Amino acid sequence: PSEVVKTIVLVGRRGNGKSATGNSILGRRAFKSMLRTNGVTKTCEMHTTLLEDGLNLAVIDTPGLMFDCSAESKYVGKEIAKCINLAKGGIHAILLVVSIKTDCSREEVAGVFMLQAFFGAKIIDHMIVVFVGGDELEEYDKPLDDYLSRDCDHHLKETLRMCGNRCVLFNNKTKDEVQKPEQLKQLLALINEIVDKNGGNPLMHKQIVELTKSLKEELQKSYEEQLKKITETVV
Repeated sequence: PSEVVKTIVLVGRRGNGKSATGNSILGRRAFKSMLRTNGVTKTCEMHTTLLEDGLNLAVIDTPGLMFDCSAESKYVGKEIAKCINLAKGGIHAILLVVSIKTDCSREEVAGVFMLQAFFGAKIIDHMIVVFVGGDELEEYDKPLDDYLSRDCDHHLKETLRMCGNRCVLFNNKTKDEVQKPEQLKQLLALINEIVDKNGGNPLMHKQIVELTKSLKEELQKSYEEQLKKITETVV
C-alpha cells in the first residue's frame, strides 16, 4: 500500500452536509448521514480511501464544533483534541462545508475566526469552501459563478475572501458516474494547490505535540472567552 497520505478535515455548521460530503469523497457510505438539520455526527471520526493514483486520503468528519455558539467549552476542547490526535501526520486541507440551501450565517464567519484563534492565522492557507446542494443549482440550471455573483450574501463573501476564494461545488445526491469523479478531481486539484503553496508541509505538522500537551486545559478555559469576543465583533 502507498505510504503517501493526505489528511483533510471537514468543518462547518450542524446539518450542512459534512458527513454526506465525506462519503462522496470516499466513494462509499462510511460516515453516518441523514436528512436532518440538527446534525448527526456527535464526535470526530476518520475513514480512509485509496485513490487510483495510489494516494491514501484520510477524511476526518467533525461535529458542528466551533460553529455552534451554544456548544459547551469542555465538549469543544475534547473534540478538537480528538481531531488533532486522529491527524497524527498533520492536516493538509480543511474543508469548510457550506450548504447552498441555507443562508450563510455569522456562525460561519465566527467559526473561521475561532479556528484561527486556536490554530494560528496560517490555517486560512489550508482552507477550501465546499458548497453542497449542487443538485438544487442543477435543477434551476444555475452555475456556481452565477450563484456567487447574484445570491451570495455578505457573510458568505467574507468567508470566501478569508479562504482565498478557493471553492468547489458538490452534488452529494448525484448518481452520474461522470460527475462524481469530476467533482472529486476538482477538489483534489485545490488540495494539491494548497499543498504546493505550503511547500508540502501540512498544517500543525510540528505543532501537534505541543498543542496536545496543553489543549485540554487551555482550550476549555479560553473557548468561552474567545467565542464571546469573536461573536461580538462579527456583524
